[in-house]
Amino acid sequence: MNTMSYRGYVGSIEVSEEDDCLYGKVMALPHDTMITYEGNTVAELREDFHGAVDDYLAFCEAEGIEPRRSYSGVLNVRISPETHSKVAMLAKQAGVSINSFIRSAVEKQVSAML
Repeated sequence: MNTMSYRGYVGSIEVSEEDDCLYGKVMALPHDTMITYEGNTVAELREDFHGAVDDYLAFCEAEGIEPRRSYSGVLNVRISPETHSKVAMLAKQAGVSINSFIRSAVEKQVSAML
């Protein structure tokens, strides 16, 4: 799936052959928040995406509410104590923090899969 980013939000890029247009929605928002956009060209889609995000943020500011966000970049992962111990040992051997070690391992795995 193709995506685009703007102001910390990640949006999908979809094609509707039936309507002969491009469309998308901001990904990873809670179910009670939906931000959608469309366009006939990639430039129009990007412009509508940016406008939709800007409108959403302006609405939140006017209403005094905290905007919902796409992925924050903070992820809590539960692993066994044995694995935690092994990760700590490997991170120490590599001279990096556990967080850096795990981030690097996840990034390598994701890159290998894409």
